[in-house]
Amino acid sequence: MLSIRSIARAVPRTLSRPSTQFSRRSLTSLSRPSHFQQSFRLAAIPQRAALSTSQILKQTAAKEGTTDEELSAKFADELKLERENSDSSDLPPHLKEFLDSSPFQVQDTLGDEEVVLTRSFGNEKLRISFTIADLNAIDSDPDAYSQDRAMYDTSDTDLPTETQSGGAQSKNTINQGRTQGGNFNVAPEDEVAPADREELVDEESGAEPSFPARLNITIEKEGVTGAMNFEAVAHDGSITIENVYFYGDGKMAEAKTAELDWARRSVYTGPPYGNLDEDLQVLLEKYLEERGVNTALAVWVPEYVDFKEQREYMKWLNDTKSFIDA
Repeated sequence: MLSIRSIARAVPRTLSRPSTQFSRRSLTSLSRPSHFQQSFRLAAIPQRAALSTSQILKQTAAKEGTTDEELSAKFADELKLERENSDSSDLPPHLKEFLDSSPFQVQDTLGDEEVVLTRSFGNEKLRISFTIADLNAIDSDPDAYSQDRAMYDTSDTDLPTETQSGGAQSKNTINQGRTQGGNFNVAPEDEVAPADREELVDEESGAEPSFPARLNITIEKEGVTGAMNFEAVAHDGSITIENVYFYGDGKMAEAKTAELDWARRSVYTGPPYGNLDEDLQVLLEKYLEERGVNTALAVWVPEYVDFKEQREYMKWLNDTKSFIDA
């Protein structure tokens, strides 16, 4: 489709072509026409009113935006549906109860993905940040979520049990037929009917499991140079530490500028967490637990992420609809 500028440029050229052709015919003709013939020919040429640029713009604009009304109505339907399914835009009581009884202060700006919790602990300043991007990542890649969930599932019932040699079958074994491994022992929980097993209750009832929410925990001390930084995951009511760093410059722990982020890449911050002594890992977990990074926080964070994502989605629907209607 021609652009408005192309149409505006094409109009005067099109209107000027009949007169140019007529002049050429007059110059190449062998006999000079009479005044009457010239008047007749000029009268025979249809007179077209020149279209102004404003008229062209109005005609072109009238052909644009044919889906705006339908799109706006669809956004309105989605927004209405979300409002009907949402209890309230206010903080749910169980989430508010945690903040009322917790030393943490929440910093949540509408329109931002990140949520920050802050508190004081002696001469220390704690900052815990998490984002709703973790929940959106699960929605876009559910297979990755299933893998993460399996990684944090440490149930012993999924581990293979000790096999029994020979073909004899004891009371607590399951017959595997004529296989090389023979029979294997039955765990005590396998003797319980599937309907009575606790791990199947949530799956059969359709309850939505928790999802892993990543935490970035920074601890600084007043008058002391440096900062400790933890990368952890809140999942199913537990906090799992993935990495522990120490930065000589506390600003590198957050790295809010590209320069700081680049500078900290060359800094040695510590060994991989899994390589640390097990007793040291246990003490680091207790270190965080004393500062409020505990089971209650691990339960609260994923639920708050879900609440915030719903609120941000409704704001997005409303803002986008308002832009389309403007």
